[in-house]
Amino acid sequence: MSGFSAVVTTGIYCRPGCAGRPHPSNVRPFALAAAAEAAGYRACLRCRPYRADPPLSPEGPELVCRAVQLVVDGLLDTHTEAELGRRVGVSPRHLRRLFEAHLGVTPDQLARSRRAHFARRLLDDTDLSVADVAFAAGFGSIRQFNRVCQDVFAASPRQLRARRRSGDRLVADGGLALRLPFSGPLEWEAVLGYLARRAIPGVEQVAGGTYRRTVVIDGDPGVLEVSLGRTADHLVLVCHLPHWEGLIHLVQRVRRLFGLDVDLAPAQRLLGTDPVLRPVVASAPGLRPPGTFDSFEAAVRTVCGQRVSVAAARTVLARIAARYGRPVGGLGPWGLERTFPDPATLAQADLGGLGLGQARAASLRSLATQVAQGDLHLERSAPLEVFVDALCAQPGLGPWSAHYLALRCGYLDAFPASDLGLRRSFEALWSRPGSPRALAQEAERWRPWRALAATYLWFAPSLGRRLAPAVPSS
Repeated sequence: MSGFSAVVTTGIYCRPGCAGRPHPSNVRPFALAAAAEAAGYRACLRCRPYRADPPLSPEGPELVCRAVQLVVDGLLDTHTEAELGRRVGVSPRHLRRLFEAHLGVTPDQLARSRRAHFARRLLDDTDLSVADVAFAAGFGSIRQFNRVCQDVFAASPRQLRARRRSGDRLVADGGLALRLPFSGPLEWEAVLGYLARRAIPGVEQVAGGTYRRTVVIDGDPGVLEVSLGRTADHLVLVCHLPHWEGLIHLVQRVRRLFGLDVDLAPAQRLLGTDPVLRPVVASAPGLRPPGTFDSFEAAVRTVCGQRVSVAAARTVLARIAARYGRPVGGLGPWGLERTFPDPATLAQADLGGLGLGQARAASLRSLATQVAQGDLHLERSAPLEVFVDALCAQPGLGPWSAHYLALRCGYLDAFPASDLGLRRSFEALWSRPGSPRALAQEAERWRPWRALAATYLWFAPSLGRRLAPAVPSS
């Protein structure tokens, strides 16, 4: 995770690149903004560290990284630290010790800081009322929101709104516009192309440099639009929603879809010097592992994509959405007319006549039943090996399905070694046989970034002339 610097003489903390130049002896490093705040420091008014979400990386204990991801996904907005500890397999007391030792902050303090920072961005970027901002950011009450703002920013929400700069406010032609900041480069056109080829008709659309999809928030439908910002350090998300409660969670799911929280710097140091991947990394330094907006939707994609082409899987997914998705209207001229069905719906659905075949239909029904009943969790709470084993125990799912779904759900070391596209790209780059076993052995040196390595192999054929030839070491 990227670091922050606090200055003991001023009581403020800054993000990297701030123009301030304090004496080095007065600077204290912190891994997280939340840790600096817990130590009593306030955000710098010049660099405004609350406007940037630090990327997440697998550096540090794997258990802590999984717990951080659950906090980021909003688990502590509705549950306690005890439930967080249960999800990752330790006691809440031990989990707090691990957080304080490695991050300098407790899980609750991290969750509070994220809510406060998101609310501060809403106060800057939007004209939402203070009450709407409070509930959109996941606070339980306006009183709690006021108290946290005083603790974190030493000002009330209204005072913070009054301080926003003229260039902060985003204006959109309908909908609520928000900035989604990210660190490092982003291969936006490549990402859009990937999503366009897999977009589910009626549910998703990619057109004019914008990704759109239907969503459900507390049972009510809406639409999200994502496009590249005016500067190369953020995306712009435009939300067309019936209400704003829990907006922070929708924003996080969009960030996961585009891989905005992946820390590319350590990955580049490893993969950028690899004899196989070096030319691909150099040609597209902003590639990120493809994520997903909804983990169950990604699971359905995985089952439908077994042993068939991307186009064939897309056809089946379109039939599933058309038959069992919830019809919605009035969503503009985008051809978006359905929301994707939830696990409970597909668990009871007749999946015949969709082109799945009996085996895949039975696999999909079993998977939907397990998720609907809470017996199978698709969030990144268990170690990769446990997640893969749980999926492989499901009928019709094997190592390829498990690792592919793990990759889409955010496991940065997932690697579907038997994937035909990966094997062909490896053979083309390295001029060696790309059997699943051989590729898995080669991939060992790419840990803990095997998901990103897989992404580079998938995208290598589409990069074409941007690639320089690979040079085998021997």
